[in-house]
Amino acid sequence: MNEILAKRVLTPVTKLIVVKTPYVAQKAQAGQFIILRVRENGERIPLTIADFDREAGTITLVYQEVGLTTKLLGQLEVGDCILNLVGPLGVPAELPEKGTVVAVAGGVGVAPVLPKCKAMYERGVNVISIIGARSKDLIILEDEMRAVSHEVHICTDDGSRGFHGFVSDKLKELIDSGLKMDEVIAIGPMPMMRATCEVTRPYGIKTWVSMNPIMVDGTGMCGACRVTVGGETKFSCVDGPMFDGHLVDWQEAWRRANYYRDEEKAANDHHCQCGGGK
Repeated sequence: MNEILAKRVLTPVTKLIVVKTPYVAQKAQAGQFIILRVRENGERIPLTIADFDREAGTITLVYQEVGLTTKLLGQLEVGDCILNLVGPLGVPAELPEKGTVVAVAGGVGVAPVLPKCKAMYERGVNVISIIGARSKDLIILEDEMRAVSHEVHICTDDGSRGFHGFVSDKLKELIDSGLKMDEVIAIGPMPMMRATCEVTRPYGIKTWVSMNPIMVDGTGMCGACRVTVGGETKFSCVDGPMFDGHLVDWQEAWRRANYYRDEEKAANDHHCQCGGGK
């Protein structure tokens, strides 16, 4: 169980794995996630289910090697097994049945946007996607996104490919061009999601974001993943991860996201000094 059946290197720091986990694959829906642990006494981290195949009993996970746990996960190869994996968790995304939806994804945020676009595309929704990264070599899953979108716009911060600028800038350009959109789904780094919400706010365009704060148990028991939405406390693991971006308290979310930066750095430094290893 939890065996890695396939692995792809998407960028120097981003990997994709296909994991055999029939029970999760059978129940998974767009917008849900899993929590995994690579080794005993290891950290438990959430990862969005980027795709699933019920017949094959597999799910697809995409992750960026930024912390100790994702680096340990990156060391696993085809044939290795993930120690613990639980899911599907979270509330499935509320996706429309018609109209035009613009999906805005930055960096590794393309992975959680993908299953939502796939579900909407299959329903007949007009899907327009904007995907971006710092440079062209960090763009991921472009072919997969083109397969489930009617239109795809590529953006790079450095102008090495496509639109020179942020994904939120491209969204503003589309709005100003007269494109009528019913909803926007924005997933990526917190500053990018917040910027996207500020672009859509004056136009009253419903904008969904995916909040991925620190999680521990994934059942709402620990309270670590709390976010304030519309003045109310919500838990991303059981109330989300999708929320109305115009109602999120972004200042609080940013503070909470940075609580353990020193501890994360210490864990990474210790891992490097010890020479890595599984």
